[in-house]
Amino acid sequence: MTLSFSFCSLLPVSDEIRLQQPEYATPPGVQHHVCEHDGCGKDAGWGFAKPKQAPHWFCFEHRGEGEKFL
Repeated sequence: MTLSFSFCSLLPVSDEIRLQQPEYATPPGVQHHVCEHDGCGKDAGWGFAKPKQAPHWFCFEHRGEGEKFL
């Protein structure tokens, strides 16, 4: 008698707790943000956000516009 088992239907076992990421979260690694000022499109190094809210990104020239998101 031959027994056949299929393990593909089993859930993976892990001791890590996996929480759902919020919609504003991005995967880890290098992030490339673009300035949100209309028509700018430069690399944005200044991020502005309140806790648990999506960040808004601006370049050096337009970083003053980010103050309203704090």
